[in-house]
Formats: sequence, C-alpha cells, structure tokens
Amino acid sequence: MAIKDAALQALIEPVVTAMGFELWGIDYMSQGKHSRLVIYIDHENGVNVDDCADISRQVSGVLDVEDPIAGEYRLEVSSPGMDRPLFTLDQFSRYAGHQVSLKLRVPFDGRRKFQGLLAGVEGDEVLVQIEGEEYCFPIDGIDQARVVPQFGE
Repeated sequence: MAIKDAALQALIEPVVTAMGFELWGIDYMSQGKHSRLVIYIDHENGVNVDDCADISRQVSGVLDVEDPIAGEYRLEVSSPGMDRPLFTLDQFSRYAGHQVSLKLRVPFDGRRKFQGLLAGVEGDEVLVQIEGEEYCFPIDGIDQARVVPQFGE
C-alpha cells in the first residue's frame, strides 16, 4: 500500500467503522484536475445508495478539515460489487477458490496481466493457479486485483 493510501486509510477507516461498515479499500488515482478517490465499503447486509451517500458526507467532512489531498479530486463511495477489488492478504485469503485477475506493477515472464484460480496466501505472497501451474506473486508487486464474477454455476 502506498504511503498516501495508508494516510488516507488512517483518516477514513475510523469514520467508516463508526458508522457500522467495513472499509474494504481505497483507490486513489492522481490525474491532475481529474483525480479520484474511491472508497469501497462493505457490510454483511449489503450496501445501498443511501449508505454510500451517508459515508460520503461524513468522510467528506473529515477530508475537508484534514485536507490530505492537494488540489481538486472527485470523491466516490461504492460497494466492492461482484468484481470486488482485493487489497489485503486477508481479503485474498477470504476469496481463495475464486477466479481472480491480477495486474502486476512490473512484468513477470514478459507480462503484467494474469487470470487464474486464487489458491490462497503464503506469507506475503498470493498464490494463483494458471493453466495448471501455480504462481506466487508478492502482494507488494500487485498493482490491481479483482475477483472475476462467475455466473450460471
């Protein structure tokens, strides 16, 4: 996790938790005037639009006071959805047995994108089975990871 994301998480997580939700993850994309801060929240009973709006108002107040992001940005609050992003080793462990897609920070075997069966976690590495072979990817080397929804099972 980047230092900026860790600082944002330290500000946002207590607000989300106090409101009865789990902070699933934070995605900050710095793109000048088009920067975006996406906050993913989860709850055992699901997340609806009103929940996202309530969290957005509360978090927005904290961010306005603390001002951790220079310049303009758009704040979005969302459920992780069916193609939920995975941020932590715990989340990777929870979704062992599911199909995942990964994008690495640095190419491995000449490529950055992989998709396969999430076999689990070992130490600080994510284990993925791809075409009969098991790959170990250090979590710090994963830029993005998402669960691939399976329909019709």
